[in-house]
Amino acid sequence: MSDIYALRVAVVKALAHPLRLRIIDYLAREGPRCVAEIVDEVGGSQSTVSKHLAVLRKAGIIRGRKEALMVYYELCTPCVEQFFHCIDKVLATDLKMRQMACDGGECGRCNR
Repeated sequence: MSDIYALRVAVVKALAHPLRLRIIDYLAREGPRCVAEIVDEVGGSQSTVSKHLAVLRKAGIIRGRKEALMVYYELCTPCVEQFFHCIDKVLATDLKMRQMACDGGECGRCNR
């Protein structure tokens, strides 16, 4: 049973970088894209983006499909986008709870 947790940790670690999250978000919105298109959208150098694509591919989040000289990357499972929605809900709830805990914003932790 603990093996499933180790596998989950590997996937979550692969997601734990802002550039990789941007790559996943882009692929979720736009579908399969080559490295050059991904670099143009998310920024960074081609070598940096390629390294992040390798991490995502190793974790089974994306796959590459070769067409002639180009490799097109796509999500293996589109449900990864639902994970983003779940994170957004957690963040919204956390923000709301922090705002409610502050006494009129006087504690200095609220951005009011």
